[in-house]
Amino acid sequence: MEDKQIMIDRPFITLGQLLKEEGIIPTGGAAKWYLKENRVLVNGESDDRRGRKLYPDDQVVLPDYPTLVIKGK
Repeated sequence: MEDKQIMIDRPFITLGQLLKEEGIIPTGGAAKWYLKENRVLVNGESDDRRGRKLYPDDQVVLPDYPTLVIKGK
């Protein structure tokens, strides 16, 4: 699967915000559940914190979804 680039216009985005903005979860409150039920890798390391700050060039790997690469404007 080809990587998907995510453009942000702020210094960072949280993992929970990213999941919601990408339509992976319906609400921000669902992030906690999603991250407990699914293995998510941030820059190659497992992470289940919805408040994890993601900066340009960070990579997020989700099950059954393209790798998300954060890009700044």
